[in-house]
Amino acid sequence: MNRNNRNKTRKGRKELPLRIIPLGGAGEIGKNMTVIEYGDDMIVIDMGLMFPENGMPGIDYLIPDTRYLDENRDKLRAFFITHGHEDHIGASPYVLAKYDVPVYATRLTNALISIKLQEHMVEGADLRDIKEGDRINAGPFEVEALRVSHSIDDAVAFAIHTPVGTIVHTGDFKIDFTPTDGKRADLERFSELGKQGVLALLSDSTNAEHEGYTISEKKVGEALERYFTEAKGRVIVATFASNIHRLQQIIDICKKHGRKICFTGRSIIKVTTVAKELGYLSIPDKMVIEEDRLQDYRSSKVTIVATGSQGEPMSGLYRMAMGEHRSISITPKDLVILSSSSIPGNEKNIAHVINLLYRSGAKVINSEIAQVHVSGHAMKEELKLMLAMVKPKFFIPVHGEEKHLYAHAKLAEEMDVPSSNILLPKIGAPCEIMKGKLTYGATVDSGFIMIDGLGVGDVGARVLRERQALMENGVFIAVIPIMRSQRTLFAEPELTQKGFIFVKEAEDIMKEARKIVIKAVEDSSSLRNFSYANIKNRVKNDLSDFFREKIKRDPIIVPIIIEV
Repeated sequence: MNRNNRNKTRKGRKELPLRIIPLGGAGEIGKNMTVIEYGDDMIVIDMGLMFPENGMPGIDYLIPDTRYLDENRDKLRAFFITHGHEDHIGASPYVLAKYDVPVYATRLTNALISIKLQEHMVEGADLRDIKEGDRINAGPFEVEALRVSHSIDDAVAFAIHTPVGTIVHTGDFKIDFTPTDGKRADLERFSELGKQGVLALLSDSTNAEHEGYTISEKKVGEALERYFTEAKGRVIVATFASNIHRLQQIIDICKKHGRKICFTGRSIIKVTTVAKELGYLSIPDKMVIEEDRLQDYRSSKVTIVATGSQGEPMSGLYRMAMGEHRSISITPKDLVILSSSSIPGNEKNIAHVINLLYRSGAKVINSEIAQVHVSGHAMKEELKLMLAMVKPKFFIPVHGEEKHLYAHAKLAEEMDVPSSNILLPKIGAPCEIMKGKLTYGATVDSGFIMIDGLGVGDVGARVLRERQALMENGVFIAVIPIMRSQRTLFAEPELTQKGFIFVKEAEDIMKEARKIVIKAVEDSSSLRNFSYANIKNRVKNDLSDFFREKIKRDPIIVPIIIEV
């Protein structure tokens, strides 16, 4: 749809609100998903996941609640994906299993989505490759892909041309004037859009609190080069599997120093294989060796690239640090480089792995003590440059916690965006543009869905509370054999506890608990409305009162009745 046609549409149609609805990524890091809606049409930007909070034992990750999409599936025209990081594509197997609409993303991003779909056995997704400069029509929207720099290749922003004006959604970005692949962000097109007139800018807020500019990825290569030159033994590098530019720099350094390279960890092997097949990664076949061939080479001629930069318990680096890896053990001659930043919430896991590595005698380098990682997100001066280029009428900061959104909003004010034209997004609260104003609309269904193994959304608040109680207070199980015909105990109750008290030091407590269970059964047996449910409730209530009074603890109590 060209600009003249959009103007005709604007004049010939009753004005409707343009709705921007965050279903994730607002007030939080990760789980990014944004709906753009106009009348009877909507498109969706991204479908990410996020890691669980500390109070969610057993949960693998969280994805956006898509009830609003379910309720409006007839309006849904397409998904558009900015790049291939987990916080933007991680929910794809769960989302794309439900909706039969096109998915537009760059070639590498679609390849990474395909891997996830295959792992989850999701078939039939309509993945369509795009490149920077492409324009895609989806209902009344014309979506234009713009090249940006980020910590993964093939990242794009979107200019969404709507019947009432243009929205620019930056996705995750930084302004790197010396990117390792030479592909600079298309700043000229951003500026052109600004001159033509941009209705609203949605911009990455992750680093909005940080002064200055983000350091170029090339600086990481220079730091890594120094450490490789000094290393006398193996170099073990843990980094994000999706950071293709970082992996290419490591490969180039290994080539220069005559080192073989071993990739370990399922995700990093899959990503490097796909990236090489698509031409995003250049590595000679003879350089790559398998884990079982490491012993065939001198340690000074080997580099291991592993998963585990976030201290994940099942990752390659964690298992090496624990001494549980099938073929790689940490030695005092090893240099371990954590070429990554910590995702919020993972700090303790990372510190634990670093301590284990030191305990094994390895030398450890991370981003806190050396420039072995740079952010992929724009800092204050870059964010201001984006605002200056795009010149939006309205501004909505996205991708960040409240503090990041607030800091970004203050920057927009400094760049002469009126405070009345700035809105801090809230998950499920539509940001509506109509009659020259930006306001909140009526809240829609939203939230998060917890993923626990193969379980999708089957763990609710009650289950979480029970898991937390088990973690904090343990469980007490009373197996009660009953002769129903006589309403009496067939034998004494069998009591078991886990994570509650140390039995050898609490025999008296267990004896009293058994007496309480027996009395509860006897008292319930005399009731006219005798039932197993009444017995269970009486046992739970009486034991809870006893434990709370006696030892100030409140374990999960599970009465199990066996009918004899």
